[in-house]
Amino acid sequence: MTHGMRTDTHTQYLEERRGWREIATRYSLLPLRVFLGVTFIYAGLDKLTNSAFMKDSGSGSIGDMMRAVRDSSAIPALVDLSLKSPVGFGYAIAFGELAVGIGTLIGLLARLAALGGALISLSLWLTVSWASDPYYYGNDLPYLFCWTPLVLAGASYWSLDAVISRRRRQRSAY
Repeated sequence: MTHGMRTDTHTQYLEERRGWREIATRYSLLPLRVFLGVTFIYAGLDKLTNSAFMKDSGSGSIGDMMRAVRDSSAIPALVDLSLKSPVGFGYAIAFGELAVGIGTLIGLLARLAALGGALISLSLWLTVSWASDPYYYGNDLPYLFCWTPLVLAGASYWSLDAVISRRRRQRSAY
C-alpha cells in the first residue's frame, strides 16, 4: 500500500471556485438533455395529433413529404422503404421520437435513447433535409451532433439510470 502526502494547499476562494466548476461540469449536459427530451416528445406528439400528417397523400402528409424528397435525398432507397407504408413509417417515427424523448428526459436507458435520437436525426438528415442549401439550414444535422455527447456520457445526474445504478451499488455493498 502506498501512502501519499497531501501537497495541495488551496485557499478557501480557490476551493469555492473549484466547487463551482465541478458542479457546472457535473450538470453541463442536463440542459441539452432537457431540450432534446422535450423537443422529441413535442415532435412525436405533434405528428400523432396532426390528422393531415398521418396520411398516404394530401397536403402536409407523410406520404407527400417523402415523395417530394425522394429524388433529392442521399439515400433514395430509404425513402422508397418508407413509401411502402407511409402511414406506418409516420407512426414509427412518431412513437420513436416519443420513446427517445421520454427516455432522454427522465434519464432511463439514456445512452440507448440518445442513440435512437441520433439515428432518427441521421435518417432525417439523409432523407428530408439532405438537399438543404447551404447545409446548415437543415436542422437534422445539428440535432445529430447534439445527441453525440449524450450517447457518450449518458445521464449520470437527475436520471432514473443514476437511481438504478445507486441502488445496485447499495445492494452489492451488503
